[in-house]
Amino acid sequence: MNFNSHSQLAGRHAFLSASNYHWINYDVEKLAQAYLNSQAARRGTELHDFAHRAIGLGIRLPRTNKTLNMYVNDAIGFRMSTEQILYYSDNCYGTTDAIAFKNRLLRIHDLKTGVIPGSMHQLEVYVAMFCLEYDIKPGEIEIELRLYQNDEIIVSVPEIDVIAHIMSKIIVFDRSIESLKAEGYNG
Repeated sequence: MNFNSHSQLAGRHAFLSASNYHWINYDVEKLAQAYLNSQAARRGTELHDFAHRAIGLGIRLPRTNKTLNMYVNDAIGFRMSTEQILYYSDNCYGTTDAIAFKNRLLRIHDLKTGVIPGSMHQLEVYVAMFCLEYDIKPGEIEIELRLYQNDEIIVSVPEIDVIAHIMSKIIVFDRSIESLKAEGYNG
């Protein structure tokens, strides 16, 4: 049998796919909610891409209290790098939305476009990864974290003990994962 080609679909995924089979247990209402959630996630990705490009080009947005505008304008104003990967190990790395380290001040900003409230814990983990990657003690620098969501900016200065605890946990957990890998538990 010669199978149909469908080459235009290579690398794409259908919403009702076999690999994401959970939809077979949905009713129409749950399907609608799942579809709307997936579209919101896609839009969030597009907004992050747009913000990254605007910041990289230095294009400020109109000065309003809209989440995206405040995020882009602040990142440009603070001369932040966007979509920066922080790497501790193959088991622990992540991509910040916006980051800057100047004059011993670490800034990390996160753009949240969905309805689920953001958490400073994500940004605290980024701080820990930054300190581990660049061998910086969190008590020797100033830190400001910002979440941009729902037309608000939430600012936090994390406790040094919290960051130190996360750093310790990363080190211990990374070693544990490496031990598991060495024993042949590679998934």
